[in-house]
Amino acid sequence: MAHPKSRISKQRKRKRRTHLKAEIPQLAVCKTTGETHRFHRAYEVDGDLYYRGQVIVKGEEDLD
Repeated sequence: MAHPKSRISKQRKRKRRTHLKAEIPQLAVCKTTGETHRFHRAYEVDGDLYYRGQVIVKGEEDLD
């Protein structure tokens, strides 16, 4: 089984990992609803579920 020849210091390890941070997600504005949402994700507006400007799941309507 392979073993490292020498231990990697905390400082060296942390310097390497500084580039592994999360990026800011890209946002888009829907042309149909005007809602800001993340790319490639479904989003909810007034109880309806939209994806790419089209209603995917119709929300429940109140029968009051």
